[in-house]
Amino acid sequence: MAAATLDPVPLPAPSGPCHVHLSSGGVSVLIDLSEGRLPSVVHWGGALEGLGAEEAALLIAAAIPHRSPNDPDVPVRLDLLAPQHTGWTGRPGLAGDRDGTAWSPWFRLTGAALHPAGRGKVSVDGPHVSTGAARLHVEAEDRVAALRLVIEFELTSPGLLRARATLVNTGPEPYRLQELGLILPLPAHAREILDFGGRWTKERTPQRRELAAGTHLREGRRGRTGADAAFVLSVGEPGFGFADGELWGIHLGFSGNHRMWAERLSNGHQVVGASELLLPGEVVLGPEDNYSSPWLYGAYGRGLDDQAARFHAWLRSRPRHPVKPRPVTLNVWEAVYFDHRLDRLAQLADRAAAAGVERFVLDDGWFGARRDDTAGLGDWVVSRKVWPDGLDPLVNHVRSLGMEFGLWIEPEMVNPDSDLARAHPEWIMGPQGRWPVEARHQQVLNLGIPEAYAHIRDQLAALLQEYPVSYLKWDHNRDLVEAGTYPDGRPGVHEQTLAAYRLMAELKDRFPGLEIESCSSGGARIDLGILEHADRVWASDCNDPLERQQVHRWTQQLVPPELMGAHIASHRSHTTGRMHTLHFRAGTAVWGHLGIEWDLAQATVEERAELAQWIAFHKEHRALLHSGRLVRTDAFNPALQIHGVVDSTGAEALFAVVGAALPEVDPVGRFRLRGLDPARRYRIRDVTPGPAPHGFRPPPWWPEQEGTVFSGHSLQTVGVCAPGLAPDTLRILHLDARPPGDARAAG
Repeated sequence: MAAATLDPVPLPAPSGPCHVHLSSGGVSVLIDLSEGRLPSVVHWGGALEGLGAEEAALLIAAAIPHRSPNDPDVPVRLDLLAPQHTGWTGRPGLAGDRDGTAWSPWFRLTGAALHPAGRGKVSVDGPHVSTGAARLHVEAEDRVAALRLVIEFELTSPGLLRARATLVNTGPEPYRLQELGLILPLPAHAREILDFGGRWTKERTPQRRELAAGTHLREGRRGRTGADAAFVLSVGEPGFGFADGELWGIHLGFSGNHRMWAERLSNGHQVVGASELLLPGEVVLGPEDNYSSPWLYGAYGRGLDDQAARFHAWLRSRPRHPVKPRPVTLNVWEAVYFDHRLDRLAQLADRAAAAGVERFVLDDGWFGARRDDTAGLGDWVVSRKVWPDGLDPLVNHVRSLGMEFGLWIEPEMVNPDSDLARAHPEWIMGPQGRWPVEARHQQVLNLGIPEAYAHIRDQLAALLQEYPVSYLKWDHNRDLVEAGTYPDGRPGVHEQTLAAYRLMAELKDRFPGLEIESCSSGGARIDLGILEHADRVWASDCNDPLERQQVHRWTQQLVPPELMGAHIASHRSHTTGRMHTLHFRAGTAVWGHLGIEWDLAQATVEERAELAQWIAFHKEHRALLHSGRLVRTDAFNPALQIHGVVDSTGAEALFAVVGAALPEVDPVGRFRLRGLDPARRYRIRDVTPGPAPHGFRPPPWWPEQEGTVFSGHSLQTVGVCAPGLAPDTLRILHLDARPPGDARAAG
C-alpha cells in the first residue's frame, strides 16, 4: 500500500530490494540500493512520469547486460565508487591504502534515509520509494578494511544533481588517501565530448571530440581552477547544440587541484567522474579522521541552454545569492594602473557618478611598497607615501557621490620584496629548503599555517574596520607550483584551498554586507566552490569585446550573468591592441554584471553622454538581464551570433543580434528566436542605445519606434530576416507580450 509522508524516510532494510526515484525540474534519477550494495544510478536523464514499483524493478533488471565471453561470471554492477570487487576495470572512485592493505574495500550498506526538499511528499510502495527534489543519505562500512563511507546524493528542485562522499578511518592505523571521487553512468548514445581549454585572456575555449575507447582525462595541477580547466565536461548525442540533443555534464565545485574524466570501456560501459587531485601525502587519515570530497554537480539537458538553466536556477535559489541589484562598477585599473593620485581618482569618481556608476573600486597599488608589481604584496596596510592622509579623502569623496567603495586585494600571495616575506620566509609555500620558481614576481603565502592565516585575517579585518569598504576584488595571480609547507615541504594545496574558503567566510561573517569578487589572472578561479563565498567572478583580463563575446557565451554555461563581471574598457584593448567603438564595447558588456574599466578623463563629452545612455539602458533592463533564462542560438551563419534572455513567465525578452564577421553571403537570411511563448504575440522594438553603427542596413520589417508585432510561434518557427551588420556591431531587440486582442502585425 503506497503511503505519503512529510518526514525524512528511512529506506527498506539494506539487505533487501530497494530502489529510489527522484524527479524534479524535468529530470529523473532512478537509484538501486538493493542487497546492501552501494547506490547504482540506473537512470539519470529525462523525467520518468508516473514510475511505479513494478516498472522501476523492470528497468533495473533491464539495465543488466548479457555476459560476453571472457567477462566476469557476474555482470558488472556500476555504483558511485566503481570499485574493483564488482569486476570494474576502469578508473575507480576510491584509491588509498593502509601500508599496502585495505586498498580494495567492499562497502556494505548500514543505513539509508531520504530527506525531501521543502514540503515534498515521499511515496513508499514496498521496495520502491519515490519523491521530488530530495537528498539521499547513505552510510556503508567495510569492517575488514576499517573504513566507513557516507554518500550524500541530491536532486535539486531545478533538476541539478549533486553528490559528495565522506570517508572515515575507523581503524587504529593511518589510512593514506590518494583519491575519493564519484562516478556517474552515461547512456550508449552519448558519444561526443564537449569541454574547454584556454589560457590567460582566452578562457573557456570550447573543444569537441568523440568519446572513444579509453579515458578522456582532464587534470588541473595549478592549485586553482585554471584558465584551461575543463569547466563543465559534457557528453551527449553527436552534434548536440544550444537548443537540441541530450547531454550529460559534470562540474566539480572545487578551486584547487582536480580531475574530471569521461571513460568508455570495451564492455560498453560509459561514465563521467570527478575528484580532487590529491598530492602525495596531502590526506592521511588518523583514527576517526575523515575526508569529504568536493561536491560533484551533474546537469542533464536537452541542449546546452537547458543544461545551463539548471545551474543558473540552482545558484539563484541559494539563500546567499545576491538579492540587491548588481551595482554598475568602475574599476580604475586600466585607467590609472599604479598611478594613484587623489585629484585624478576624484575626477574619475566625479565622471563615473555623472554617468550612473554605483560602485568605485580602487585597484592594485594602494598598500605597502606597491609602486609596481615587484614589491609590497602581502603588506596590507595603506601606503602613507601615496596616501599621507589614508584612504579617507578618496573614500569620503566616492561615498559623497552616492557610490559604494571597493578595494583590490591578493591575500594568498606575497612578493619576496615585502616586509612580510622578510619577516616570515617560512610562511612561503615551497618544497623543503627552497622556494619555487617565481611567477609575476610572486610567491604563495601559506594560509595553511595558522599564524600566517591569522596575520592576513587580522590585517584585512583592521582595514575593513577602519574604512567603509563594501566590496573586495580578491585576486589570485599565480599557480601553486611546488606548494609545500615549512619545514618538511609536505604538499599543502588541499589545505591552502580550504583556508582561502575559510578566510572569505570569516570576513563575510564578521562584516555583514561585504561582497567579494573572485578574480584570478582574470577567469582562472571560476567554479561552484568559490561561488560558495564570492558574489561575482571576473571572466577574463581581456576586455576586448570581440574576445568577450566568446568568453561570456561559455562562462554562462555555468555562471548566470548577474555573477559575471563584464566591463566597458578603453577604445584600444590593453591585451589585444584592437580598437573598438563604444557601441560594441558597451553592447557586449551590458549582458553581465556591468562595469567600466576606462580612463573617463580621456573620454569626450559625446562619449560620456553615450556611456550614460548605455548605463541607463542596463539599469532599465537589469532585472530581466539578471533573472531571465539564457537563450543562445546555434549559428546558422558564422557571421551572426544571437543570444538573449527570456523572463520566467515568457512575457518579456531581450536579444542581441551580433555581427561577428563578414558574411559569405549577403543578406544572410532569417534568424529565429527561441524560448518564447508560442501562444503570445510580442511587440519587438530596437532598443539599442546610441546612434546606429557603421554598415547597419535594416530589412523592411525592422521595427520602428512603436515596434512590430509577431506571434511567438512565428518567431520560433519561421523567423525574420537579419539586418545587415558590419563586423563588431550589434542591435538589441526588446520583446514584450501584447495584451490579448492586440492585432497589430508586421507591415
